[in-house]
Amino acid sequence: MHRVTVLVTAVSLALGAAAPAHAEDEALRKELEALRQQVAALQAEVNEMRTAKATPVVTAQPAVAPVIAPASAATPAPQPATTVAQTPPQRGIGSDSTRLWGYGELNYNHPTGDAGKSQADLRRAVLGFSHAFDEDTHVYGELEWEHAVTSADDQGESEVEQLYVEHRLNPELAFRAGLTLIPLGFLNERHEPTNYYGVERNFVESAIIPSTWREGGLSLLGSTESGFSWNVGLTTSQNLRNWDPSDPEGRISPLGAIHQELQLASARDVAIYGAANWQGVPGLTLGGGVFSGNIGQGDDGGFLAADSRATLGEVHVRWQPGPFDLSALYARGTISDTEQLNLTFVGNPYPVPKSFWGSYVQGAWRVWDNGRSSLAPFVRYEAFNTAASFESVPLGLGVPDADTERVWTVGVNYYLTPEVVFKADYQHFNITDELLGYGTRFDLGVGYQF
Repeated sequence: MHRVTVLVTAVSLALGAAAPAHAEDEALRKELEALRQQVAALQAEVNEMRTAKATPVVTAQPAVAPVIAPASAATPAPQPATTVAQTPPQRGIGSDSTRLWGYGELNYNHPTGDAGKSQADLRRAVLGFSHAFDEDTHVYGELEWEHAVTSADDQGESEVEQLYVEHRLNPELAFRAGLTLIPLGFLNERHEPTNYYGVERNFVESAIIPSTWREGGLSLLGSTESGFSWNVGLTTSQNLRNWDPSDPEGRISPLGAIHQELQLASARDVAIYGAANWQGVPGLTLGGGVFSGNIGQGDDGGFLAADSRATLGEVHVRWQPGPFDLSALYARGTISDTEQLNLTFVGNPYPVPKSFWGSYVQGAWRVWDNGRSSLAPFVRYEAFNTAASFESVPLGLGVPDADTERVWTVGVNYYLTPEVVFKADYQHFNITDELLGYGTRFDLGVGYQF
């Protein structure tokens, strides 16, 4: 580039020195005019090279569901035309090829009927990173710490939430290999606190669709100019051998209780998934997905549910006209061939359910927005059942189907900036128990994303 600059300067000086002494010399004038045009073209080329040098390399971005962020949340940076189904982080720290970002949240929960169970918690702190090996290949990862302290004597956890390599095959197609989030629902891929309403993640996308649900494997994803995006994959699955009929975790989230998260995961049997979204109309998202896999992990040792299969499907819709944000989701799951296994669990309170489901509708309104700060009250109604039915067992040996929990949540998100949010909400449960219901609860929270 320096040589081109020197050439342009030299030619410019030569032109100035060789200017025609007589305007009537038409031939010489035309020749000089042609030289001036060449100099202008060279100068334009130099400017383009300088611009390209100053522009950062497009780097890996976090995996997200192809949905639109809440109207009051941070607006994602414009995506390059060649990016496949990605939304870049709000900011990044690092060189052109290596980036760092993160998010976190601190929450306070106060059951109004039992103030003694109130608690404050540093719910999670997450650091994400990416490195671009070239413009088509990058690695992406996230490290998470939950509940502030991780040790043998504490309840905190430290985990790798995602770690995968992505390679772009063409502007509309890419594949991933590694530990990735399953693209079902709105929140599993896009779960930063600035991207959802309320202090806690909704129950349907926590209890029915586990949050955050991740598996190891291969996936292929793409998008089209018409607003259609899709993601399919072959991954590991849950392991039903890990079910503990005395542990209430199975009632809190059936699939979450037997997750493997690629920790020495049994992989004799694999799962498949597929998900798609259509955003051909501004502000509208229509989509759904399904996951299905054998969770018995083979018949070694005479396991009584070796052929058991878990299947979970969901559909969702979101409409964001102006300051309003309206959404709805329905999810239903099944676990097959558990009758013989549950007979061995007789006398325990939490056998394996045959079916579980949940749905919600939610509406939010950005009532105030000054360009940086905004205020968005919302209301959400949820209905869900984590043990809606069981396989048939002899009369008197089984447990009854669980009651359906119904939760009303009314609250507000105040965005101090698009990346920092303060939250408050009030929740009313129709069931009061120690697992999924609190009667009524008041929550406060603060979250950030960078």
